[in-house]
Amino acid sequence: MASQEKKLQKSYFDVLGLCCSSEVPLIENILKPLVGVKDVSVIVPSRTVIVVHDILLISQLEILKALNKARLQANIRMYGNEKHPNRWPSPYAIASGVLLLLSFLKYVYHPLQYLALGAVAAGAFPIILKAIVSIRNLRFDINILIIIAVIGTIAMNDYLEAGTIVFLFSIAEWLETRASHKANSVMSSLMNIAPQKAVIAETGEVVDVDTVKVNTILAVKAGEVIPIDGIVVDGDCEVDEKTLTGESFPVPKQKGSIVWAGTINLNGYISVKTTALPEDCVVAKMTKLVEEAQNSKTSTQRLIDKFAIYYTPAVVVISALVAVIPLALKVHNERHWLHFALVILVSACPCALILSTPVATFCAYTKAAKSGLLIKGGDHLETLAKIKVMAFDKTGTITRGEFVVTNFQSLSDDIDLNTLLYWVSSIEGKSSHPLAEAIIDHGRSLSIESKPENVMEFQNFPGEGVCGKIDERVLYIGNKKIATRAGCETVPTLQGEIHRGKTTGYIYSDGTPIGIFSLSDACRLGVEEAIGQLKSLGIKTSMLTGDSEAAAMQAHEQLGKALELVHAELLPEDKVKIISEFKKEGPTAMVGDGVNDAPALATADIGISMGISGSALASETSNIILMSNDIRKIPEAVKLARKAHRKVIENIVLSVITKAAIIGLAIGGYPIIWAAVLADVGTCLLVILNSMLLLRNGHNHGGKCCTSSTQPNAHNHDHQHHDHHHQHNHDHDHQHNHDHHHLCDHDHK
Repeated sequence: MASQEKKLQKSYFDVLGLCCSSEVPLIENILKPLVGVKDVSVIVPSRTVIVVHDILLISQLEILKALNKARLQANIRMYGNEKHPNRWPSPYAIASGVLLLLSFLKYVYHPLQYLALGAVAAGAFPIILKAIVSIRNLRFDINILIIIAVIGTIAMNDYLEAGTIVFLFSIAEWLETRASHKANSVMSSLMNIAPQKAVIAETGEVVDVDTVKVNTILAVKAGEVIPIDGIVVDGDCEVDEKTLTGESFPVPKQKGSIVWAGTINLNGYISVKTTALPEDCVVAKMTKLVEEAQNSKTSTQRLIDKFAIYYTPAVVVISALVAVIPLALKVHNERHWLHFALVILVSACPCALILSTPVATFCAYTKAAKSGLLIKGGDHLETLAKIKVMAFDKTGTITRGEFVVTNFQSLSDDIDLNTLLYWVSSIEGKSSHPLAEAIIDHGRSLSIESKPENVMEFQNFPGEGVCGKIDERVLYIGNKKIATRAGCETVPTLQGEIHRGKTTGYIYSDGTPIGIFSLSDACRLGVEEAIGQLKSLGIKTSMLTGDSEAAAMQAHEQLGKALELVHAELLPEDKVKIISEFKKEGPTAMVGDGVNDAPALATADIGISMGISGSALASETSNIILMSNDIRKIPEAVKLARKAHRKVIENIVLSVITKAAIIGLAIGGYPIIWAAVLADVGTCLLVILNSMLLLRNGHNHGGKCCTSSTQPNAHNHDHQHHDHHHQHNHDHDHQHNHDHHHLCDHDHK
């Protein structure tokens, strides 16, 4: 049975005949009844059909045949294939154009007007075939409308107009497929990041990535793409993680570093021990999220799709009435009314309107994914454009979450510092918090190795600290709140240093304080700039932290007091309450580091989680995942969402105005059928091209390029830090997914 499950395959098809979402039911009706087809999803803007099928029961070619039977011009998208099948217009369209041009010579020699009929015959062949399929499937689409319009104009002896209609329609359709392919090629380059082959380190043999099991050691040479997520076991190098984070500077990797599939080894030879199966890699999850986002509709799109269902039949009925009533009344200029009816008929196709939203959101996802932001669905993009309040977690979000022990004191005469440090680091070894790592590192620097295996009865108290038994002693380690659990009334103070802004930890045993230590944390680069940009976008910013008031104020001062509100010493439920209050002011976003902020991220209208460690990517609660740790991406995302929102409005206005203008012209006495066809297919093209402006790389932020001149190594430095931080987090991810405590005055919430 297990072997059969593996036979399920996901195949991608480029379907050029897919014009707008009104064709989706047709495709589903063709494919879903086929034996062996498990799931069908259609991504309209990129004209892609994704089919999950059992390769034992149905092959890609059989699916292809079924699609092409319906004249959908489908072909299989090969892996990494970016070749475009329609480089030139179809021979039918070219023949139609040539004959149409020659027919203009009718003004020289009148019988040449019949060449226009040849132009109709040449160009209409593929349109007629598609129209027949539509009629068979009881669907009314643009192909049928065009055929009726052509028959009508020929009946009225307007051969030139009939030829023009067919030629314009064929060429505009071709231009449209070219344009949507361009939008799609950017997306496919994203989907094809991870290589399909891997090299086994021991034997040097090249194998398919799908056959590689977890804990296999792979060899990755300089210049090669890392095939599967893993840990470096030998060698060191620098890796370009642009494909995931959108930041194209080298990140140093050495033994023990985490590397991700789809990132490029720039120099040096490394051996990587795989930690995931290919389908569970960050890249695969990213691809899946982007695919799901493309399939999800925005509320605007759902509204337009509903409207389109009723729009076409209504317009067709109106068109029929405009043709029939004047004929019945025997008016003198019936040709004018017939022309008018055909103009209305051609206007019955709402393609441009239906495309107005999905193409813009598709281009926005693509642009976001390329810069290291994963938006999980269309509605989130719409909400992001309207955000009024943005709340930030402190540790790991505003600050690096990389703590350094600045002071460690024993308060008991009979316990020496080294013993105390050994006990504390051993108990903390069972925790997965960045603060715990800082204490363990501090111990190592004094040659004291932690031994978590010697700890019994370990307990974690979120927002307070931890407790464990070692060498027959029960120790409580945490912030001020842990004192009551330890049964102690007094809270000691640190001697010899002003601890303002430092995170302070206390150690209790048998109800008495036996030790005290302090840690400090530094703000991330670019946070101040990001908050400034959010303010300029009219967004109110605030910090929510479980840390002490002093530590929160220190971070606030480091940011040049840029934040409008700072709330400290919060428990997870307090954060949720504050977010709920903010929501009364308007749509609220919460930025946190994945696991520990789950309740707050879920409560906010938009949850944004940080970083590409496995836990953050798997975090179900967030709506947007920031793949790099550069908070400057957040104002960029808001700008992108607002721009996409503007494009949607522009597209809707564009598609409505052109239809209205053509009908207005007809009412005013100029019913031009070829202009109606041009307006219809031309607007589709304009909508696609207008949306594709979102993909352009404008330099409209004070971000990466601007700061690099003043801080040449700033980015590198931050990235090295974050890389180290992720290594640690990842090591604990699987064992302690729910064990995030805040050791001290903590944000772990």
